[in-house]
Amino acid sequence: MTVRLTARGVGALVLGALLTGCGLWWRYPGLAALGISLTLIFLVGVASVLFAAPVTPVRTVRPRTVQRLGACTGTLELTSRAKRLRVLLDGTDEIAGEPVPVDIPVLAPGERTKLDYRIPTDRRGVWQVGPLTLRRRGLAALAEARTTVGSVIEVRVVPRVLPVRGLPSGARRGQVGADERVERGGTDLVGLREYVPGDDLRRLHWATSARTGTLMIREDADPARPHLAVVLDDRAAGYPDPRQFEDAVEVAASLLTAAIGDGHPVRLLTVSGSVDVEVAASTVDGDAAAVLAALAELGMADGVAAASVPVRDLDVVAVICGAESELSALLLEAGRAAFGVVLSVDPSASGLSALGGVLVVRAADAEGLLRAWDTGIAR
Repeated sequence: MTVRLTARGVGALVLGALLTGCGLWWRYPGLAALGISLTLIFLVGVASVLFAAPVTPVRTVRPRTVQRLGACTGTLELTSRAKRLRVLLDGTDEIAGEPVPVDIPVLAPGERTKLDYRIPTDRRGVWQVGPLTLRRRGLAALAEARTTVGSVIEVRVVPRVLPVRGLPSGARRGQVGADERVERGGTDLVGLREYVPGDDLRRLHWATSARTGTLMIREDADPARPHLAVVLDDRAAGYPDPRQFEDAVEVAASLLTAAIGDGHPVRLLTVSGSVDVEVAASTVDGDAAAVLAALAELGMADGVAAASVPVRDLDVVAVICGAESELSALLLEAGRAAFGVVLSVDPSASGLSALGGVLVVRAADAEGLLRAWDTGIAR
């Protein structure tokens, strides 16, 4: 707890000392008495906040991870331990460096109250919340005592996940480097990896395991679960308006979350090369936390294209860009896939076209691009 003088308290102290001194110097008893009285009131005001407020505070913040524009709430529970007097407090929580006032009602003796206040979630990122400061004013607000409640908490604001259908069917490549699609079955070998406890032993590749001395698991083509690779153009030059970049991030988050929920393996890459996140296939609802966390802290960058989709992920490649992004290199990257599509956030155009075997979808915002995906791609 720290005790501070308010501006009113400093003024009262200075004025009291001045009146007392002038009254004694000029031998005016009334003036000196007024100064002494004002000084005594100041001392009583300071003494009234020297002891901690008889209050037990508990502060919580939920949830710690929230979608942009979603509900995130701070909760403050206060229990008064006073026997006779009421307790008057002011509260301020610090959120991303900005003070947010917390309205606290007057607490009656023994009263317990619980109040909620909104944590702003209008921007993506990882924001520090706290500490919360309780302020108790003394007599005539001449001094105040400040008490810190709770620690600094990190709240991760991830992009919005909008509803969208899954991936187009029949978009699984056969063998690594081959261009034909596998429409039925799932027995074509597309890769090998080391055995992990829990893997199905029926998928062991005995020849390679015997040759290398390490248990190797075969990865077979599964036409029902094509890989989705999302290439997000994060270069600032492609987005004349930063809000267009937010739409692009939300399109990426929505497509990846839908694919993970359907059990597809996914990969998120940024054109600048700053992000490369992979989530393996799952037979149950997957967890998109890794890609959402990467997108939460993603900002626009400068530089040239540095991302390239690995061959094993060239099933469905969705390139997401802005209205002024350089399409030539992005079209080439999407064209390497069995099914390639470019999704452009372009407020000046809308519609679906084809360039060199790659579908190009343009819409003004994230909702428009995802509607076009539902109607023209994931039918």
